Amino acid sequence: MKTKRVLFILLALFAVQVSLFAQEKKMTRKEKEAAWRAERLKKRAQEERQIMHSDSIQYVQAINAIRNGSWALEASNVTFNNGVTRFVTESTNFVSVDDGQAVVQTAFNNTNINSPNGLGGLTLEGRILGEELKMDHEGNVYYNYNIQGAEISATVNVVITAHTNQATATVNPNFSSRQMTMSGYIYPYESAGVIEGTSGYY
Repeated sequence: MKTKRVLFILLALFAVQVSLFAQEKKMTRKEKEAAWRAERLKKRAQEERQIMHSDSIQYVQAINAIRNGSWALEASNVTFNNGVTRFVTESTNFVSVDDGQAVVQTAFNNTNINSPNGLGGLTLEGRILGEELKMDHEGNVYYNYNIQGAEISATVNVVITAHTNQATATVNPNFSSRQMTMSGYIYPYESAGVIEGTSGYY
C-alpha cells in the first residue's frame, strides 16, 4: 500500500514537472515572439527617425535658402484660379529668387519653341520687394514678397510645410485675376535644377 502511494506521488510529481516544462517552453516561445515584435518596432522607429531627420535637414536648408535670398521652388503641378491643375516638368516650371532678382516661369508645352520663353510658356522677371517671413507654432513657414518688373507686378505667397521642403507658391498678379499656385519642393538656388528661358513677352 505504501509502495503504491509512493508511486502515485512520484507520478504526480512527474506530471507536474512535465506540465511546468511545457508551460515554460510555451512562455519562452511567447517571449521570443514578443522580443521579435519589439525588435521590429524598434527598427521601424529608427527608420522613421531617419526619414524625419532627412526631411528636417531639407526643411532647414529651405528656410536658410529663403533667408539668404537664393532659392528655387521646382513645381510638379500648377493649379489655376478656376481649379484646373496641370502636371508639369519641375526644371522648367518654377519660382525663384537669387541676388534680389525674382523669376516666375511656366512651360506647359515644352515642344513649342516659338513660345515667348522658347520653352513652351512664359518667363517673367522683376526685382523683389517687401519681404515678410514668419513661422507658426507647428513649424509651417509663410514667406511673402512682391515682384516688380517690366513684364510682371505681383504678390507671391510661399508656404513651406512643417519639417519638410515641400512648398506652394501662389502668384497673385496685381492687375489681373490670373492667380496660380505652383506646388513642389524648395531648394537652395545653386543646387536647384531649373532651366530658365528667355524673359518677357513677344
